Amino acid sequence: MLLTLIELPFAELHLFWLLLLLALGFFALTSGGDILTSGAAAVSVNFKIDPIVVGLTVVSIATSLPEMATSFIAARDSPGIALGNILGSNIANIALILGIAAVIAPLKIKPRLISLEVPILIGMTVIFSLFAMGGGFRRVEGLILLTLMVVYLIHVVRGAKVKGSNESPIEGIHEIARKTTKIAAFFILIGGALLVLGAELLVGASVEMAMRMGASELFVGLTIVAIGTSLPELAASVAAVRAGHGDMCVGNIVGSNIFNMLLVGGGVSAFLGIEVRDELLLVEFPALILLSGLLLWFFRSGHVVSRREGVYLLFLYFGILSFSALSQFGYFF
Repeated sequence: MLLTLIELPFAELHLFWLLLLLALGFFALTSGGDILTSGAAAVSVNFKIDPIVVGLTVVSIATSLPEMATSFIAARDSPGIALGNILGSNIANIALILGIAAVIAPLKIKPRLISLEVPILIGMTVIFSLFAMGGGFRRVEGLILLTLMVVYLIHVVRGAKVKGSNESPIEGIHEIARKTTKIAAFFILIGGALLVLGAELLVGASVEMAMRMGASELFVGLTIVAIGTSLPELAASVAAVRAGHGDMCVGNIVGSNIFNMLLVGGGVSAFLGIEVRDELLLVEFPALILLSGLLLWFFRSGHVVSRREGVYLLFLYFGILSFSALSQFGYFF
């Protein structure tokens, strides 16, 4: 990786420079995700792939790429950040990002999400948690998760074909289509490079700050890194809500959570493996299962996530972070 070759001396840097590198890492991840998403969507449009499939697959996967880049890089030397990033991002997607989006405007929920996508999310969350109870994610678990990802992609594509809708889930689809394939490929390369750069900066700076503050890498992964890598989902969700596409916001969050576990978790596990610390089984994994179930309950209550429910989600998020902090610093359990 680029910064691995440069070997930035994080341990020798003043706190100001660490904070600056942290901010630059956030910016590079967010920008890289946006640029890569735009390029990937343009390629899909140019090759006349169904826009529905583009929205449910390309966009959801692209917004999960910051988690992928960060987790792969962190898994080499900071495994706590790798798993903490996946868990923290999924918790933040449901409780923080969906909460913020619902406070901005109530979110209408399409029947497909209630009958298919959210039950699939709950099932994948349970499977992911059961694998964690075995003590860690090894190659076998990783390959199973990647296989489930392929099955889910097939399910999405078939569902889109059956639906047969001509609606585009991508804002500005005509502007995207104006990019030539060569320009779109260039966007993909630049976006990918920014993702790697941002992940290196984010992981290096956050690990050094965690060591100086006495916090564990795991807790930093669950909080700072997780929120940072969830910025693409936050930006996309807020933009979708403001444009009156609340269903797109919800679909992106559900899809991103599924891909975080199957693609990111499965990919890192298959290549590098992930160890699971016991305290995660006491707070974070149960919290993620609870939030996924709560998501289905909110969706079924009038097929709308109201502003009040958005506030509940925000309170839940900060409550989970508080319990997590107490657990990680040894003041709880």
